[in-house]
Amino acid sequence: MTIMAGMGSPTGTGVGPLLRGWRERRQLSQLRLALRADSSARHLSFVENGRSRPSRELLLRLAEQLDVPVRERNTLLLAAGYAPHYPETPLDDPSMDAVRGGVERLLAAHDPYPAVVVDGSFRVLAANRSLGLLLDGVAPHLLEPPLNAIRITLHPDGLAPRIVNLRQWRHHLLERMERQLELVRAEPLRRLYEEVRGYPEPADDPAQDVAGDGFPFALPMRIRHDGRVLSFLSTIATFNTPLDVTVSELAMETFLPADAETVRFLQSAVGPERQL
Repeated sequence: MTIMAGMGSPTGTGVGPLLRGWRERRQLSQLRLALRADSSARHLSFVENGRSRPSRELLLRLAEQLDVPVRERNTLLLAAGYAPHYPETPLDDPSMDAVRGGVERLLAAHDPYPAVVVDGSFRVLAANRSLGLLLDGVAPHLLEPPLNAIRITLHPDGLAPRIVNLRQWRHHLLERMERQLELVRAEPLRRLYEEVRGYPEPADDPAQDVAGDGFPFALPMRIRHDGRVLSFLSTIATFNTPLDVTVSELAMETFLPADAETVRFLQSAVGPERQL
């Protein structure tokens, strides 16, 4: 699996090519986008061709209609000669107390089922106590800060040897990273992708060719732990309408038990299910 030429967020030498790239990615005509952004197709054509400079307000409206990620909206503004509109506030800043507190409550409430919060490069920012069960046997060097969820999962010294359906789960994670790379121009993420893509591939196993591995509704992660196989379904939650780059890239991934045996084990090992 490779990153094909042209993948990544739209590129160019100025705001015009960047806008055109996002518009084409969203499969919108100039007329349709202009109407949505309260502009004209003629003006949008001039902007894309570099004959006209969009106002800051128009650029933000266009980015909103194109559903451009928050970080890339700042890139559009910079390309047009404007200052960034969206701040990037460190998560440990006092102004982020409400965000941190909410995330911590959600993580705790998800016990006894594992949950983790990552940023746009899959660095682990927080986790609940149940996640520790999955990390048994992971090499110490992978648990040194900064922890990376993708590296821990796919590294030969990480979870990979214990994941029963590794070939399927590896494919899922690489595709997830590729989708992320299509939206943001993040060099650390691209380097991580190339790193994990280079890890040894699991041996072919016809038993793993069934997409759901017995679960027709979603692909589970099946992992060996203490003489048993635990099965999890993964869900991802993000913030709606973020106005900060940091918040826009936060994602909480929760692992729901996919069978009764996994429920019983986690409740006995970690404790009873909690309520929000």
